[in-house]
Amino acid sequence: MLKLRVPATSANLGPGFDCLGLALKSYNNFIFKENRRGLEIEIRKEGLKGKEIEIANTDNLIYKSVKRFQKVSKIEIKNLKIIEESKIPIARGLGSSATAIVGTLYGLNKLNKFPLSEERLFEMAVSIEGHADNVIPAFKGGYVITVLKGNKLNYKKVSVKNSGLKVILVIPDFQLKTKDLRAVLPEKVDYQDALFNQSRTALLTSVFVDKDWQKLSTAMEDRLHQNYREKLIPGLKSVIKTGYEAGALGVALSGAGPTVLAFSKDNAQFIAQKMKEKFLDNGIKCMSLAAEIDNEGVQSIDK
Repeated sequence: MLKLRVPATSANLGPGFDCLGLALKSYNNFIFKENRRGLEIEIRKEGLKGKEIEIANTDNLIYKSVKRFQKVSKIEIKNLKIIEESKIPIARGLGSSATAIVGTLYGLNKLNKFPLSEERLFEMAVSIEGHADNVIPAFKGGYVITVLKGNKLNYKKVSVKNSGLKVILVIPDFQLKTKDLRAVLPEKVDYQDALFNQSRTALLTSVFVDKDWQKLSTAMEDRLHQNYREKLIPGLKSVIKTGYEAGALGVALSGAGPTVLAFSKDNAQFIAQKMKEKFLDNGIKCMSLAAEIDNEGVQSIDK
Protein backbone atom coordinates (compact mmCIF):
# COMPACT_ATOMS: atom_id res chain seq x y z
CA MET A 1 0.00 0.00 0.00
CA LEU A 2 1.11 3.53 -0.80
CA LYS A 3 -0.23 6.80 0.62
CA LEU A 4 0.61 10.22 -0.78
CA ARG A 5 -0.26 13.78 0.06
CA VAL A 6 -0.47 16.44 -2.64
CA PRO A 7 -0.61 20.16 -1.78
CA ALA A 8 -3.23 22.68 -2.77
CA THR A 9 -1.95 25.35 -5.12
CA SER A 10 -2.74 28.97 -5.88
CA ALA A 11 -2.05 30.09 -9.44
CA ASN A 12 -1.63 33.51 -11.05
CA LEU A 13 -1.07 35.37 -7.72
CA GLY A 14 -2.35 38.49 -9.43
CA PRO A 15 -0.27 39.27 -12.53
CA GLY A 16 1.20 35.85 -13.36
CA PHE A 17 -1.65 34.61 -15.53
CA ASP A 18 -1.12 30.93 -16.44
CA CYS A 19 2.57 31.04 -15.50
CA LEU A 20 2.94 31.47 -11.71
CA GLY A 21 1.88 29.09 -8.96
CA LEU A 22 2.43 28.53 -5.26
CA ALA A 23 2.04 25.31 -3.24
CA LEU A 24 0.18 25.51 0.08
CA LYS A 25 0.10 23.38 3.22
CA SER A 26 -3.40 22.08 2.65
CA TYR A 27 -3.56 18.59 1.19
CA ASN A 28 -5.53 15.92 -0.60
CA ASN A 29 -4.39 12.38 0.21
CA PHE A 30 -4.23 9.45 -2.21
CA ILE A 31 -4.14 5.80 -1.16
CA PHE A 32 -3.16 2.96 -3.50
CA LYS A 33 -3.80 -0.63 -2.49
CA GLU A 34 -4.37 -4.06 -4.00
CA ASN A 35 -7.89 -4.86 -5.07
CA ARG A 36 -9.23 -8.17 -6.39
CA ARG A 37 -12.10 -6.50 -8.23
CA GLY A 38 -9.93 -4.77 -10.82
CA LEU A 39 -9.48 -1.00 -10.98
CA GLU A 40 -11.65 0.98 -8.57
CA ILE A 41 -11.54 4.68 -7.75
CA GLU A 42 -13.18 5.97 -4.58
CA ILE A 43 -13.52 9.62 -3.57
CA ARG A 44 -13.97 10.35 0.13
CA LYS A 45 -15.21 13.88 0.80
CA GLU A 46 -15.88 15.88 3.93
CA GLY A 47 -19.34 17.29 3.21
CA LEU A 48 -22.00 19.17 5.12
CA LYS A 49 -23.58 15.85 6.04
CA GLY A 50 -20.29 14.41 7.21
CA LYS A 51 -18.15 12.00 5.21
CA GLU A 52 -19.40 11.20 1.73
CA ILE A 53 -18.13 8.39 -0.51
CA GLU A 54 -18.34 8.55 -4.30
CA ILE A 55 -17.29 5.91 -6.82
CA ALA A 56 -15.59 7.67 -9.71
CA ASN A 57 -16.66 7.18 -13.31
CA THR A 58 -14.73 7.55 -16.57
CA ASP A 59 -15.07 11.36 -16.49
CA ASN A 60 -13.04 11.56 -13.29
CA LEU A 61 -9.53 13.02 -13.57
CA ILE A 62 -8.03 10.11 -11.62
CA TYR A 63 -9.48 7.65 -14.13
CA LYS A 64 -8.23 9.77 -17.06
CA SER A 65 -4.79 9.96 -15.46
CA VAL A 66 -4.67 6.17 -15.02
CA LYS A 67 -5.53 5.68 -18.68
CA ARG A 68 -2.89 8.18 -19.79
CA PHE A 69 -0.26 6.48 -17.62
CA GLN A 70 -1.15 3.09 -19.12
CA LYS A 71 -0.91 4.45 -22.66
CA VAL A 72 2.45 6.14 -22.17
CA SER A 73 4.14 3.54 -19.95
CA LYS A 74 2.65 0.47 -21.70
CA ILE A 75 1.93 -0.92 -18.21
CA GLU A 76 -1.51 -2.36 -17.54
CA ILE A 77 -3.06 -1.08 -14.31
CA LYS A 78 -5.28 -3.74 -12.79
CA ASN A 79 -6.32 -5.05 -9.37
CA LEU A 80 -5.78 -1.64 -7.84
CA LYS A 81 -7.95 0.57 -5.67
CA ILE A 82 -7.22 4.30 -5.60
CA ILE A 83 -8.79 6.30 -2.79
CA GLU A 84 -8.78 10.09 -2.78
CA GLU A 85 -9.29 11.72 0.61
CA SER A 86 -10.60 15.05 -0.67
CA LYS A 87 -10.08 17.95 1.71
CA ILE A 88 -9.31 20.82 -0.66
CA PRO A 89 -12.49 22.66 -1.74
CA ILE A 90 -13.46 21.83 -5.32
CA ALA A 91 -13.81 24.46 -8.08
CA ARG A 92 -12.60 27.27 -5.83
CA GLY A 93 -9.23 28.12 -7.42
CA LEU A 94 -7.13 25.96 -5.09
CA GLY A 95 -5.85 23.31 -7.50
CA SER A 96 -8.03 20.38 -6.45
CA SER A 97 -7.99 19.00 -10.01
CA ALA A 98 -4.19 19.27 -10.13
CA THR A 99 -3.90 17.14 -6.97
CA ALA A 100 -5.91 14.35 -8.62
CA ILE A 101 -3.66 14.33 -11.68
CA VAL A 102 -0.37 14.66 -9.80
CA GLY A 103 -1.30 12.17 -7.10
CA THR A 104 -2.35 9.55 -9.63
CA LEU A 105 0.59 9.89 -12.00
CA TYR A 106 3.21 10.07 -9.25
CA GLY A 107 1.62 7.19 -7.33
CA LEU A 108 1.43 4.88 -10.35
CA ASN A 109 4.99 5.71 -11.33
CA LYS A 110 6.25 4.96 -7.82
CA LEU A 111 4.27 1.71 -7.55
CA ASN A 112 5.79 0.54 -10.83
CA LYS A 113 9.37 1.48 -9.82
CA PHE A 114 9.58 4.74 -11.78
CA PRO A 115 9.42 3.68 -15.44
CA LEU A 116 8.75 7.28 -16.52
CA SER A 117 11.01 10.27 -15.97
CA GLU A 118 9.89 13.27 -13.95
CA GLU A 119 9.91 15.33 -17.14
CA ARG A 120 7.54 12.85 -18.81
CA LEU A 121 5.19 12.95 -15.83
CA PHE A 122 5.16 16.74 -16.01
CA GLU A 123 4.29 16.66 -19.72
CA MET A 124 1.45 14.20 -19.09
CA ALA A 125 0.07 16.24 -16.20
CA VAL A 126 0.13 19.48 -18.20
CA SER A 127 -1.57 17.75 -21.12
CA ILE A 128 -4.39 16.48 -18.90
CA GLU A 129 -4.82 19.72 -16.92
CA GLY A 130 -4.39 22.03 -19.90
CA HIS A 131 -1.91 24.37 -18.21
CA ALA A 132 1.13 24.08 -15.97
CA ASP A 133 0.63 26.71 -13.27
CA ASN A 134 -1.05 24.34 -10.77
CA VAL A 135 0.39 20.91 -11.56
CA ILE A 136 4.09 21.80 -11.34
CA PRO A 137 3.84 23.43 -7.88
CA ALA A 138 1.80 20.41 -6.78
CA PHE A 139 4.67 18.17 -7.93
CA LYS A 140 7.56 20.30 -6.66
CA GLY A 141 6.26 22.68 -3.98
CA GLY A 142 7.37 26.30 -3.52
CA TYR A 143 6.84 29.26 -5.83
CA VAL A 144 7.05 28.09 -9.43
CA ILE A 145 7.41 29.88 -12.76
CA THR A 146 6.25 27.79 -15.73
CA VAL A 147 6.83 28.43 -19.42
CA LEU A 148 5.40 26.31 -22.22
CA LYS A 149 7.15 26.49 -25.59
CA GLY A 150 5.03 24.29 -27.79
CA ASN A 151 4.89 21.02 -25.86
CA LYS A 152 8.19 21.76 -24.12
CA LEU A 153 7.93 22.73 -20.46
CA ASN A 154 10.46 24.94 -18.71
CA TYR A 155 10.06 25.73 -15.05
CA LYS A 156 11.91 27.35 -12.17
CA LYS A 157 11.14 26.62 -8.53
CA VAL A 158 11.90 29.20 -5.85
CA SER A 159 11.94 27.66 -2.36
CA VAL A 160 10.19 29.83 0.20
CA LYS A 161 11.45 28.68 3.59
CA ASN A 162 11.25 30.48 6.93
CA SER A 163 9.39 33.35 5.28
CA GLY A 164 7.11 34.10 8.21
CA LEU A 165 4.35 34.65 5.65
CA LYS A 166 0.82 33.66 6.58
CA VAL A 167 -1.47 32.69 3.72
CA ILE A 168 -5.11 33.64 4.21
CA LEU A 169 -7.70 31.92 2.02
CA VAL A 170 -11.21 33.37 1.95
CA ILE A 171 -13.38 30.79 0.21
CA PRO A 172 -16.86 31.77 -1.03
CA ASP A 173 -19.70 29.30 -0.66
CA PHE A 174 -20.12 28.64 -4.38
CA GLN A 175 -18.20 26.90 -7.13
CA LEU A 176 -16.92 28.32 -10.39
CA LYS A 177 -15.59 26.13 -13.19
CA THR A 178 -12.37 27.27 -14.83
CA LYS A 179 -13.93 27.04 -18.30
CA ASP A 180 -16.63 29.55 -17.27
CA LEU A 181 -14.06 31.88 -15.76
CA ARG A 182 -11.97 31.72 -18.93
CA ALA A 183 -15.01 32.40 -21.09
CA VAL A 184 -15.30 35.96 -19.74
CA LEU A 185 -11.73 36.86 -20.76
CA PRO A 186 -11.21 38.92 -23.93
CA GLU A 187 -9.42 37.52 -26.97
CA LYS A 188 -7.14 40.57 -27.09
CA VAL A 189 -5.81 42.93 -24.42
CA ASP A 190 -4.44 46.45 -24.49
CA TYR A 191 -0.68 46.78 -24.97
CA GLN A 192 -0.36 48.90 -21.83
CA ASP A 193 -2.21 46.28 -19.79
CA ALA A 194 0.20 43.61 -21.03
CA LEU A 195 3.16 45.81 -20.07
CA PHE A 196 1.56 46.48 -16.66
CA ASN A 197 1.34 42.75 -15.92
CA GLN A 198 4.73 41.92 -17.38
CA SER A 199 6.47 44.34 -15.04
CA ARG A 200 4.58 43.12 -11.98
CA THR A 201 5.18 39.46 -12.77
CA ALA A 202 8.92 40.16 -12.86
CA LEU A 203 8.68 42.14 -9.62
CA LEU A 204 6.68 39.41 -7.89
CA THR A 205 9.34 36.83 -8.69
CA SER A 206 12.04 39.09 -7.26
CA VAL A 207 9.91 39.52 -4.12
CA PHE A 208 9.87 35.76 -3.53
CA VAL A 209 13.57 35.42 -4.30
CA ASP A 210 14.58 38.27 -1.97
CA LYS A 211 11.71 37.87 0.55
CA ASP A 212 11.01 41.57 0.15
CA TRP A 213 7.39 41.22 1.24
CA GLN A 214 6.69 44.96 1.48
CA LYS A 215 6.56 45.10 -2.32
CA LEU A 216 3.79 42.49 -2.57
CA SER A 217 1.00 45.06 -2.86
CA THR A 218 2.49 46.46 -6.07
CA ALA A 219 3.75 43.13 -7.36
CA MET A 220 0.30 41.45 -7.10
CA GLU A 221 -1.59 44.05 -9.14
CA ASP A 222 -3.32 42.74 -12.27
CA ARG A 223 -5.07 44.00 -15.39
CA LEU A 224 -5.42 40.81 -17.44
CA HIS A 225 -8.01 38.67 -15.67
CA GLN A 226 -9.33 39.83 -12.30
CA ASN A 227 -11.29 42.82 -13.59
CA TYR A 228 -13.01 40.63 -16.20
CA ARG A 229 -13.95 38.00 -13.61
CA GLU A 230 -15.59 40.48 -11.23
CA LYS A 231 -18.96 39.90 -12.88
CA LEU A 232 -18.87 36.27 -11.72
CA ILE A 233 -17.53 37.08 -8.23
CA PRO A 234 -19.67 39.86 -6.73
CA GLY A 235 -17.72 42.27 -4.55
CA LEU A 236 -14.29 41.04 -5.62
CA LYS A 237 -12.75 44.49 -6.00
CA SER A 238 -14.06 45.67 -2.63
CA VAL A 239 -12.90 42.44 -0.92
CA ILE A 240 -9.37 42.95 -2.25
CA LYS A 241 -9.43 46.58 -1.12
CA THR A 242 -10.70 45.55 2.32
CA GLY A 243 -7.89 43.01 2.67
CA TYR A 244 -5.32 45.76 2.17
CA GLU A 245 -7.11 48.13 4.52
CA ALA A 246 -7.08 45.39 7.19
CA GLY A 247 -3.30 45.04 6.89
CA ALA A 248 -2.63 42.42 4.20
CA LEU A 249 0.68 42.67 2.35
CA GLY A 250 -0.75 41.34 -0.91
CA VAL A 251 -4.20 40.22 -2.09
CA ALA A 252 -5.41 38.55 -5.30
CA LEU A 253 -7.71 35.91 -6.70
CA SER A 254 -6.45 32.41 -6.08
CA GLY A 255 -6.20 30.95 -9.55
CA ALA A 256 -9.40 31.76 -11.43
CA GLY A 257 -11.30 32.14 -8.16
CA PRO A 258 -13.65 32.53 -6.47
CA THR A 259 -11.24 32.10 -3.52
CA VAL A 260 -9.29 35.23 -2.60
CA LEU A 261 -5.75 34.80 -1.25
CA ALA A 262 -4.00 37.29 1.03
CA PHE A 263 -0.51 37.35 2.51
CA SER A 264 0.28 38.80 5.93
CA LYS A 265 2.94 38.67 8.63
CA ASP A 266 0.42 39.01 11.47
CA ASN A 267 -3.28 39.71 12.18
CA ALA A 268 -4.32 36.94 9.80
CA GLN A 269 -7.56 36.23 11.65
CA PHE A 270 -8.57 39.91 11.62
CA ILE A 271 -7.82 40.24 7.91
CA ALA A 272 -9.80 37.10 7.09
CA GLN A 273 -12.79 38.28 9.12
CA LYS A 274 -12.89 41.69 7.43
CA MET A 275 -12.70 40.12 3.96
CA LYS A 276 -15.47 37.65 4.86
CA GLU A 277 -17.64 40.51 6.09
CA LYS A 278 -17.15 42.38 2.84
CA PHE A 279 -18.16 39.31 0.83
CA LEU A 280 -21.23 39.00 3.08
CA ASP A 281 -22.10 42.62 2.28
CA ASN A 282 -22.39 41.37 -1.31
CA GLY A 283 -24.60 38.45 -0.33
CA ILE A 284 -21.88 35.78 -0.31
CA LYS A 285 -21.15 33.52 2.64
CA CYS A 286 -17.55 32.41 3.08
CA MET A 287 -15.24 30.25 5.10
CA SER A 288 -11.59 31.04 5.70
CA LEU A 289 -8.45 28.97 6.12
CA ALA A 290 -4.97 29.87 7.28
CA ALA A 291 -2.13 28.06 5.56
CA GLU A 292 1.60 28.25 5.00
CA ILE A 293 3.72 27.74 1.89
CA ASP A 294 4.57 24.12 1.08
CA ASN A 295 8.11 23.56 -0.23
CA GLU A 296 8.00 19.79 -0.70
CA GLY A 297 5.27 19.08 -3.24
CA VAL A 298 3.91 15.54 -3.54
CA GLN A 299 5.18 13.29 -0.75
CA SER A 300 4.79 9.69 0.44
CA ILE A 301 3.37 9.49 3.94
CA ASP A 302 2.69 6.67 6.38
CA LYS A 303 -0.85 5.33 6.56
